[in-house]
Amino acid sequence: MPEINETFQRLVEAWNNGDATAYAAQFTEDVDYVTFHGMHIRGRAELESGHAKLFAGPLKGVKLGGGSAEAAPPSVKLLGPDVAVVVNSGGSTLPGEDAPAPERDSVTTAVVVRTEDRWLISAFQVTRRQVF
Repeated sequence: MPEINETFQRLVEAWNNGDATAYAAQFTEDVDYVTFHGMHIRGRAELESGHAKLFAGPLKGVKLGGGSAEAAPPSVKLLGPDVAVVVNSGGSTLPGEDAPAPERDSVTTAVVVRTEDRWLISAFQVTRRQVF
């Protein structure tokens, strides 16, 4: 669904620009966001504040992208006219690297909801990708 894909494109663009405000704007005010370390972030304000610190510090210059060759295409399942579950994968490229490394591939699961203006992410979890 193109409108849902646009939300995730804006998300990646905001991350790659180090823009915590634009990143957080892709989420609902009451978002539940679980990091791959298991930290549970509650709400857009907390998400923005935390990512501002990350983008200025340990994640400065880290770029999101399609991931390694093993990354799977996104799956979008509409649960109703205004709610969908999106499972996606991707990777990150550290400053000075040319491409994402497979050991940094992640899988995300998101619940997205249609608002008056656009689709926003209401719940999000990221997990490091494992291969069996």
